[in-house]
Amino acid sequence: MNLLVIGSGGREHALCWALSASPLVTKLVCAPGNPGIGQVAKLAPVNPTDLDAVLQLCRDEHIDFVVVGPEAPLVAGLVDHLEAAGFACFGPTKSAARLEGSKGFMKDLCAKYGIPTAAYGRFRDAASAEAFIRKHGAPIVVKADGLAAGKGVTVAMTLEEALAANAALFSEPGAEVVIEEFLDGEEVSFFALVDGRNALALASAQDHKRVGDGDTGPNTGGMGAYSPAPALTAALRQEVMDRIILPTVNGMIAEGAPFKGVLFAGLMLTKDGPKLLEYNTRFGDPECQTLMLRLKSDLLPALMAARDGVLKDFDLRWRDDTALCVVMAAEGYPGEPRKGTVIEGLDAAAAEPDVQVFHAGTAQRADGAIVANGGRVLGVCAFGPSVRAAQQRAYAAVDKIRWPGGFCRRDIGWRAMAREQQ
Repeated sequence: MNLLVIGSGGREHALCWALSASPLVTKLVCAPGNPGIGQVAKLAPVNPTDLDAVLQLCRDEHIDFVVVGPEAPLVAGLVDHLEAAGFACFGPTKSAARLEGSKGFMKDLCAKYGIPTAAYGRFRDAASAEAFIRKHGAPIVVKADGLAAGKGVTVAMTLEEALAANAALFSEPGAEVVIEEFLDGEEVSFFALVDGRNALALASAQDHKRVGDGDTGPNTGGMGAYSPAPALTAALRQEVMDRIILPTVNGMIAEGAPFKGVLFAGLMLTKDGPKLLEYNTRFGDPECQTLMLRLKSDLLPALMAARDGVLKDFDLRWRDDTALCVVMAAEGYPGEPRKGTVIEGLDAAAAEPDVQVFHAGTAQRADGAIVANGGRVLGVCAFGPSVRAAQQRAYAAVDKIRWPGGFCRRDIGWRAMAREQQ
């Protein structure tokens, strides 16, 4: 089969890495990709949100199956556009992608179908939102309604912080804001493949959203992750499927927008049980990197089964070991990252035992040098029989990389390591 993967980040590198191992794949193309992906796939310099350009690429490369990685082309309707032209795609339609594209839509769906989530309000004017914030006080959560690359959320611990976040969001024309109660607990990531009617739970993972050690500083797209997440026990996994995932799948059918693709539920494990923080309609980044490292089965048949509506009796096999990913980011992230700085030592890092380095925001200069070209630039991943072992191997690889213009958190996996010591 000829495959096309859409995207250019660490998630797409991990997907291409996994799909390249499938015996079903004869040609693998990625648009636009990055230098790391270029080691396992043909790169095509096409903008993922230029729907007609992607369609033409599918025709030129005689593509049999398309895997859409990032959220923007999903929300823009790329799957609808390609399927209408006869190209099979893994990913939700534009209507179904509203679960990620509009936090307000997602919250309203939860309210309608009894899915446990934080209490909330939706606002289209700053004054009403401000009144809501003042009424409920802090801590409180202020969210941009649309896509914000994982950075449109402010967990405000003070009233002043909440009001400032609200004012900043409403400085944009046509803004809509969702304001939620603050949920206390431990945050985990839950993934399920969905074929429109059936859902298959994938391995769990735990992300690290804050930019600094000890979960300090502003939210990011994710500074590291590990899988499995010990906090998500077998009983909790079943509860999440029964109370959150399956009601969402059935709710989307009732709304006339059946969901196919990956449902990525960001969850808070509260004293009252798991509650849904938000949905993403694609694999997480950097969680995807850890999932792909642990996956023993061929990924491609599972993605095809989700698209074709035949997941009911499907199963996947996973490695027991822990996979851990440390994100290396460019100075200035999550604000304005410094681009163009040279990264060296990647081969030495990749040569470490049980290590895989996934590229995200990288570019290659004419002289062959790899340089930073985004905020989150590398995902340095490792396996281990425990979280501690995986962490040690990952940071040993990080320390082989010579990149003065980059930084990373040094405590990825700290929650799970604390559990291991109990």
